[in-house]
Amino acid sequence: MCEIKRAERGDLQEILQLQYLAYQSEAYLFGSRDIPPLKQTLDEVVEEYNSGVILKIVDDTNTIIGSVRAKEIDGTVYIGKLMVHPDHQHKGYGTMLLSEIEKCFPNKRYELFTSTRSLDNIRLYQKLGYTIFARKAVNDELEFVYMEK
Repeated sequence: MCEIKRAERGDLQEILQLQYLAYQSEAYLFGSRDIPPLKQTLDEVVEEYNSGVILKIVDDTNTIIGSVRAKEIDGTVYIGKLMVHPDHQHKGYGTMLLSEIEKCFPNKRYELFTSTRSLDNIRLYQKLGYTIFARKAVNDELEFVYMEK
């Protein structure tokens, strides 16, 4: 039985370690580990914690197996770093986390982004009502799609 709750400051190191693991699949899509989630520092995660909401999902041993972050700016909720441990993917936890973070900011506009190569992510977000409203090329290899709901 898994439970979603707000992350505490003491959880941030564990969440960052999960992030390093969960984003390996994104790095693989680009053949490079030089992507922002794999370079983020604990201080940066603490800053996100202090300025927004970080949720965690824990299993029955109280191990964090997923997380998501959000911050509201001018009526738009920016959602990011939705991640689930590779051993626990395709079980609905990502959907649960995304739905729960939206509940933290009711009746707002939600925005997130992912890479154009992350087809599973795009399908998930579309299934949950998100639509693509912009694309942005970062370099020759990396392009992001921005989605809103």
